[in-house]
Amino acid sequence: MRRPWLVAALLLALWGGWSWWQARPLHPPPGVLAPADPVQTALDAPLATIRMGDFTLTPRARFDLVARVLSTERYRFDAGAALVPEDFALGWGRMSDSAVLKSIDISQSGRFYAWSVREFPIPRREIETHSANMHLIPADAGVRRQLGRVRVGQLVALGGYLVDADRADGWHWRTSLTREDTGDGACELFYVTAVDTPTGQDTPVPPSPQ
Repeated sequence: MRRPWLVAALLLALWGGWSWWQARPLHPPPGVLAPADPVQTALDAPLATIRMGDFTLTPRARFDLVARVLSTERYRFDAGAALVPEDFALGWGRMSDSAVLKSIDISQSGRFYAWSVREFPIPRREIETHSANMHLIPADAGVRRQLGRVRVGQLVALGGYLVDADRADGWHWRTSLTREDTGDGACELFYVTAVDTPTGQDTPVPPSPQ
């Protein structure tokens, strides 16, 4: 007769292995996967604010991109976790090429994305302007599930709005509106309304915000 704890341990190990397999990073072959820059479009007129729980979001610009996922980080306990459960570090242009990325160490923590190199595979400024840490606000539960299934190394298309966020107690979070900045305040606060991922070798088309 099997001991209950042994069966439970075996089931837990199998579940952990399956979860790891489903979320394991992808390693695409060399080549630029996402050649185009993100597309930021000015609003013709101010849009209505968006209420999400205790937060009020103010759309600043439409935003669409196709990019390679360089890293992901989930947050549960910081001040913004209720609004932004996950950050993606994303790369485009040569920052979506495995031949370049093999020489760059990438990490995320504390809402920041960091990189380091021993020798620059491309110019420093190109790394800075062709990658970014994006704070992702899922528009609904379906978008949140889709974002949760995205894997490091995968190509992803995201559509939505860059927004500023405020709370009645005076807390606020401002989005970057340029890919040219670096450091504190350089991250995009991205209200995501649409997610797409490629099948096979197809390149996804950026989805339009709903």
